[in-house]
This record gives sequence, C-alpha cells and structure tokens, in this order.
Amino acid sequence: MVSEEPSLSSPASLKDSSEPSEEPRPLEPTKTNQSLADTFSLPRETTFIITVCMSQFITQANVGICLSPLDIIGADFGLVNQQGKLSWFLAGYSLTVGTFILVFGRCGDLFGYHRMFIIGFLWLALWSLIAGLSVYSNYILFIFARVLQGLGPAMLLPNGLAILGATYAPGRKKDMVFALFGAMAPNGAIIGAVFAALFSQLAWWPWTYWSMAIVSVVFAGVGFLVIEPIRHERNDDKESGEGVWVALDVPGAVAGITGLVLVNIAWNQAPTVSWGEPYVIVLLIVGVLFLGAFFVIEFRFAKHPLIPFHAFSTDVSFVLACIATGWGCFGTWIFYSWRFLLDIRGVTPLLASAQFAPPGVSGLVAAFVTGYLMSRIRPAWIMCMSLSAFTLGTVLITIAPVDQTYWALTFVSLVVIPWGMDMSFPAATLILSNAVPREHQGLAASLVTTVVNYSISLSLGFAGTIESQITSGETKEERLKGYRGALYFAIGLGGLGMGVSAVYAARSYMKTSRRRGDGDI
Repeated sequence: MVSEEPSLSSPASLKDSSEPSEEPRPLEPTKTNQSLADTFSLPRETTFIITVCMSQFITQANVGICLSPLDIIGADFGLVNQQGKLSWFLAGYSLTVGTFILVFGRCGDLFGYHRMFIIGFLWLALWSLIAGLSVYSNYILFIFARVLQGLGPAMLLPNGLAILGATYAPGRKKDMVFALFGAMAPNGAIIGAVFAALFSQLAWWPWTYWSMAIVSVVFAGVGFLVIEPIRHERNDDKESGEGVWVALDVPGAVAGITGLVLVNIAWNQAPTVSWGEPYVIVLLIVGVLFLGAFFVIEFRFAKHPLIPFHAFSTDVSFVLACIATGWGCFGTWIFYSWRFLLDIRGVTPLLASAQFAPPGVSGLVAAFVTGYLMSRIRPAWIMCMSLSAFTLGTVLITIAPVDQTYWALTFVSLVVIPWGMDMSFPAATLILSNAVPREHQGLAASLVTTVVNYSISLSLGFAGTIESQITSGETKEERLKGYRGALYFAIGLGGLGMGVSAVYAARSYMKTSRRRGDGDI
C-alpha cells in the first residue's frame, strides 16, 4: 500500500520516514504502548473525540432530518401519499454513502485522512445548503441534493475511523472510543429528527438543511485545528497521473460504483413506476453487468484492487452477510416505523421525535456494554446478540396494534433496536480486523460501513416493491397492510441474519476448541 499511516485496527506505530512530507508531522510516541492521543491535553483530546465522532453523528442525523418531516416536505413538493418517491429522500442519501465509502477511504490512504475529513464536512455543507434551496424548485432537485449530500459522509466516516485508529494504540481506551463512535448513530438520528420536526412545525423545513450546512462548516474549522495531519509516504510514481490512476484502481471504482448505483436505482424506482417499465429492467441488467466487470477487474487486472478479495477468509463472508441482513432489516424498520407513527397513528412529527428518544439512552448503554464485552467474549457471540435485537425489535413494531398505547410494544421495540446497531458495528469491525492480514487492516471499517449503508438503501427498494404489490388502494387500512408487509420482509432479513450469525458463532467455537485440542497434543 502507498500509505505509511497506521490503519484502523493495527498498532499505531507512527514512525518517521526519511522521505520528505508536505504535511505537518505528528508528535511521535516514545514508547510502544503510547499513542498519539497521549500527547494531547485533556481539552484538546475531548474536542478531538467530539469532532471525529461528529462524523458518525452527522451521518445519521441526515437520516433523521428527512424522516420526521417527510409528509411536510412531500406535501410542499406535491408528493402526498406517494411512498415510492418519498422513500428516495432516504434511499438516495444512503445509496451514495454506501457506494462511495471504499473509494474515499482509498483517497484518504493516498491524500491524507485529515484532508479528506475536512473536505467531507465542506461538501456536506454545500449540498445541505442546496437541499434547503430546492424548496424554490421541485422534488427532483431535492432528491438530487440528498444524493450528493451522501458523498460528504462517505468521506467523513472511513477517514474519521482511520484517524481514530491512527491516534489511539490498541487497548481498552481505544475500544471505548470506538464504542462511543458507534453510539453516535442512534443519537444522531434522534436529534436530527427532533430538530427537523421543530424547524418544520415552528419555522420552515429548509432551515433544517441550512442549519446542517452551518454546523458542517463549524466542525470543518474545528477539525482543521485539532486533528493532527498524519504523514504519508510520497512515491514518485504516485505523483504521476498513471500512479494515482493505478493506486486508486479507477477502472474498478468506475465499474463498481456504476453497477451499485444502477442496481439500486432499479430496485428503488420499481415501486414507483412498476417492474413493467422496460427501463427499470434495463437498468438492473446493465448494473449487474457492470458489477460482473468489477469482479473481473478486481480479480484479474487491478494492481491495487479496491477490495482485496484474496485477503478475505470465510470469516469475512460470514460477518458481511450478518451486517447486510441486520442493517437491511434496520433500514426497513426505521423508515416504516416512522410511517406507522406519522401516517397510521397520526402523531405529529414533534411527538414522533419525542417517542423516538429511547434509542438515544439505550444506544449509549449498548455501546459501552459492547466496549466492555469485546475484550471478554467472542465477537461472534456479540454478533448473534445484535441480530437477535434487530429481529426482535422489528417483530414488536410489526405486530403493534394501531390503537395500543405507545408504552407497550412500540416503546420496547425502540429500546431493543439500538442494541442491534451498537453491538454489530464495533463487533464487525473487530472481527474483520482479526480476519484480514495487517496490510489490509484499514479496509475493515470502510467495508463494514459500505455494507451497512448500501444494505439500508437496497432493502428499502425491496420493501417498497413488496408494499406496492400488496396494496390496492389509498385507504389507511391498505397503507397499513403495505407497511406491515414491508416489515415482515425486514423480519425475514433479521431471521436470516440470526441463522447466519449462529452458524458463524458455532464455527468460531469449534475452531477455537480444535486449536486448544491441537495445543494439548
């Protein structure tokens, strides 16, 4: 790899190179168990952690800000009860986050995590501003702005995680910092939803996006000041256009991105226009062909493949399958839970946001419990518990009667689901870190986050197709039937993930037992 920067889960060995560097050099630890964070004062370290964790927080806040005022924004654009088009407000954003993370993670390796992190905030600010201004245009511009908003978090997440990995040496403190990073997910979504509801009901919904632009600019400035730029090796071939082309694996990136985008557009557009439209089938077929080309490029031609499949083991396949099913379940759950509260129960966006408060507290508890457990039990068992939480939480909201009190099944579902989120992400990152060679450690977080966000977007397309096929009218009863049909699909995804995680845990246990038996011999 062309970068000398410490990776996500490798020891933070910040050794100097004799090569010149254009970036400031961080202070070098003098002891092997010391990390760059040990050179920070307490105020700087606190500000540093808040700023880096803000990348996770603001990524999920951009999910919440479109869910609570969804009907208000839809009405402004003339999209009343058009669930297929409304789902694009969330799916388009998650699509770009999930599709571009690996590419921007590689850009961080080449051009600097600090630089890509700052650019991510500034890019998000620009397209948040445009998303608000789309109120003067139409919903197409709004969806376009939401799609391009996702490029900002796609830069922030992998490079923020890499910055944490480079700053903290392995140990319990690093485990807790990563657990805190994961805990920002439910809190970001909740606080984003609350502020969106406040702006939508008490002021004007575009201010949600304009305030997001202001916050992004502020944290870009703070990050520039408190995050230490990490040195990178400057190779002569990298300075040439050909070197960058090869290092970025541009042909593989173009084929992979094109394929993922086209497949996702086909699945998310089909519920709106039906699968009978020829262009939907054409998009799906062309997307699959591009994905096929991506695998050919990665396996046979790429000198520095975007995804080094040769480094993957069976363990990695199990983990990615668990993440895909669990977070696909979650993506459907969060969208249709909001629809259930807003559309079927008829609560206001502000009240719905208040009812979504429990995941904030529950998520924090889950994150710190996970940080404690990761060094004490097998991560595979944590993954089992995570998939169980995803599935159980979805079952509870699916079977909740319309007229039942919030404090019964709905409340319990909102308490349980964050345990799926905040146990799976750190556990998956740790498992992948242990499963791949050291030179591919930096891939772990980027790959997990890619699967998380792309699964959310793709699952919404599947769920929307199911909803559109089983409803036959616009009555509340028919809409409820469609929502529950989509949630049953989510339960199926969660159940599949539970089965995969159970097999993986059993396999992990047998491998450990076999090694102990060989050692005894």
